Amino acid sequence: MPEASRPPRRRRAPVLSNLPPAIWPALQLHINQLWPLLTRDLKHAVEAARDPKTECEGACVPIYVSAAESPEAIAAQLERVLEPSDFARVSILPLPGAPEHIREHGLVYVPGRYVVPGGRFNELYGWDSYFIALGLLREGRTGLAQSLADQCLYEVEHYGAVLNCNRTYCLTRSHPPFLSRLVLAVVAQSGDLDGLRRALPAVERYHAYWQTPPHFTAATGLSRYHALGEGPAPEAVQGERDADGRNHYERVCDRLRREFADAPWLDQVYDATAHTLTAGGYRHDRTVRESGFDLTDRFGPCGLLARDFIPVCLNTLLWCLETDIAAIRRRLGASPESIAHWESLAGERAVRMHEFFWDGEDGLFFDWNLATGERSRYAYATTFMPLWAGWATTEQAAELVRRLPDFLAPGGLLTSLETTGCQWDAPFTWAPMVLMAAEGLAGYGYLAEAADLGSRFLHLAAREFERTGQLFEKYDAVGLSADVEGKIRYGYPTNETGFGWTNAVVGELLAMLAPDGGGPPAPPPPKPRPKARKVPRRPSAKR
Repeated sequence: MPEASRPPRRRRAPVLSNLPPAIWPALQLHINQLWPLLTRDLKHAVEAARDPKTECEGACVPIYVSAAESPEAIAAQLERVLEPSDFARVSILPLPGAPEHIREHGLVYVPGRYVVPGGRFNELYGWDSYFIALGLLREGRTGLAQSLADQCLYEVEHYGAVLNCNRTYCLTRSHPPFLSRLVLAVVAQSGDLDGLRRALPAVERYHAYWQTPPHFTAATGLSRYHALGEGPAPEAVQGERDADGRNHYERVCDRLRREFADAPWLDQVYDATAHTLTAGGYRHDRTVRESGFDLTDRFGPCGLLARDFIPVCLNTLLWCLETDIAAIRRRLGASPESIAHWESLAGERAVRMHEFFWDGEDGLFFDWNLATGERSRYAYATTFMPLWAGWATTEQAAELVRRLPDFLAPGGLLTSLETTGCQWDAPFTWAPMVLMAAEGLAGYGYLAEAADLGSRFLHLAAREFERTGQLFEKYDAVGLSADVEGKIRYGYPTNETGFGWTNAVVGELLAMLAPDGGGPPAPPPPKPRPKARKVPRRPSAKR
């Protein structure tokens, strides 16, 4: 397997501290004004049904409802809130028994208000909703944050899981499970114990979703991402074309043929005769979308071996689910036995995660590769999630801090140490990963490191806001820019504005680092990045 290039070293980086003092209140005002523009409810049904990813702009607007709902009752609701011309376009349809029987994709019904990320993402997303809710709660928009959590709980109750997004093509996949953290964040501000009691069955049902095969793997006692469904993901066929008109799969197949011709696993994911992915390749592709990290080479080239990995991130979040359920049950006065059960599950998971993920020699947490029976060796920003969750030891935290400079760039936290042309690899930085790493570092007492990391990202976001008037989905942390043109070769090559979780994380970091509203401290002058310890690429293995 050829080595991927590392991000270029920069001896001099642009200075980020020369920002006018007024930029910080202007940035907060911009975020405050964005939330209403990103909010959807039944009154926005026609607008919400618009899907730039599948070019869904037809005269008819299909909205699918679960078998537990009455299409007639929902149609009556919509008729009361929509203009007659808009209502005439809406078609309320019952979901078929199997999602693969859907021929015309559309919106999946949720009853209340929610917030979309922005840009091409005009729907309710799973892990985005947690971070968005933090931003809403920070501004005192408790009712909207509560409604956002309620829609995620509704999805579990009616569709079996928090969906990747509320489109019919996402009925076969979930998203990183932040649900319990979302519920608890809302209750911490609302104090609604009755709501917490109503939420508990759905939270526990969602835990069962991840603890049931094929997500659960008996060989490790841990879980993996494992989306269902066959064939290409619809949103990638039409909505991820490059300047030459090639869709995502055409570009990926070109890469496989060019870079991985001798890989022993190639015929599992790529049909060289037809120059297409195999059925298994498409299943892996759907799975990397369930992971939320679409796309990265962390799970094989462009994620095309995703089902073979037991990820640090997913199991950390399941540990959070288990500890949170124990805490919820304790708060609701449940029996000591039921509380102990969930604490025991979390304890058992922690033991397994230490065994499978921690590499003492490299001082990092790595995903586990089921195909090779080894750790993957792909250094990734999720290595800091055990700090954010709190299950890492103090000794592991010290080792992670020692490795932190490898991930630091002038503009934030690199997602990986390798540049692959995927947006979830270097040189890009993403707001949620910065926040979790900063909160994790602070939680273990590394306050200076947390402030340094957070300040780097804030100053980059603020400088680009001053230049463009926008906050973005992601940033080039090395080039110090929101301009990603020509840097992303796989997946969708754009940078979306809006942007839900960036808005929220900027607010959270400002509250953490600049509680007086005067702006965070300037990051230190850039130093040459230390050379990362050479780690071997994971060995290829025949299956």
